[in-house]
Amino acid sequence: MRYKIISIGKVREKFYSQGVQEYIKRLRPYINIEVIDGLEEKISPNAKEKEIQKALEKEASKISNIIGSNELLVVLDINGKQLSSQEFAAQIESWNLSGKKQVNFVIGGANGVADMVRKKADYKLSFSKMTLPHQMAVLVLSEQIYRGCKINRGEPYHK
Repeated sequence: MRYKIISIGKVREKFYSQGVQEYIKRLRPYINIEVIDGLEEKISPNAKEKEIQKALEKEASKISNIIGSNELLVVLDINGKQLSSQEFAAQIESWNLSGKKQVNFVIGGANGVADMVRKKADYKLSFSKMTLPHQMAVLVLSEQIYRGCKINRGEPYHK
């Protein structure tokens, strides 16, 4: 199974980037995974709702170009399902057995993700009712995927 973490915003801060790269490296023996980031459309800080929606639609188009047919779409969303690490590991195993060729995780930018992306999602996942910076969400997601792989293999890591 292949996995992609698609982050609208760029992982800019070095400490986040280093953490993400460490987990991607640790995941290599388990799964084929990559991070795609920096898809965010530039808009002014005081943009009107119409301009924000237009930017979200352009970002949605970029996401659609990355995701192929017979692939799962998982959107990180504050209203998504919250899972324990064990439940997430079981969900990873379910996705691995789904017959799909890839799992795509989408993490929105400062303005979230377009409704059309949210509606296409096969699964909506939430880490918290709190809003997390997208860079932190990429790091937490990569760590939880790693933790899930370790749990599924019965290997020590998760306590």
